[in-house]
Amino acid sequence: MSDPLARLVGELSRLPGIGPKTATRLAHYLLRVSRAEAAKLSQAILDVKDQLFYCGTCNSITATDPCSICSDPRRDRTRICVVEEPFNIQPIERTGEHDGLYHVLLGVLSPQRGIGPQELSIDSLLQRLDGVEEVILATNPNVEGEATALYLARVLKPRGVTVSRLAFGMPVGADIEFTDEVTLGRSLAGRRQL
Repeated sequence: MSDPLARLVGELSRLPGIGPKTATRLAHYLLRVSRAEAAKLSQAILDVKDQLFYCGTCNSITATDPCSICSDPRRDRTRICVVEEPFNIQPIERTGEHDGLYHVLLGVLSPQRGIGPQELSIDSLLQRLDGVEEVILATNPNVEGEATALYLARVLKPRGVTVSRLAFGMPVGADIEFTDEVTLGRSLAGRRQL
């Protein structure tokens, strides 16, 4: 491969979820597009870098500070939903079930990778608790997400707020016989009365 193409493949393969094969396919695709299309892509990348930043209140990605959710007077300021990353907010917003505020941790606890409580935005969450009645922990249901949720619950409960966790269980349309034991167990533990 020529130097510019090898460099492009190298840079693309550094993106999360993009391996060498996908990076090579993307690079060859970019070779075929017009210069104008390539310029649009590169300008979009530069615009994101130049115009977006983390909200000074909740850490979501925004072009204004505070972000549109933090500055919306219609939001319920007694509830904060804690998520791992900024891109976790939109799926929750699409449900229409949460009208409170958010707080983005910018990661999860991971001792293997050297990520402890100090590397997350936990201190800024604790500073936002005045007037907050409930903190909803919406971290992912994996080992690191669970460890982070347990740590946060231990830190938050003594501060007089209700700490809740997203319910986990079977997705709509799933068959019990094909559901793994962990998911089925959580479904049973999180059952509710009808």
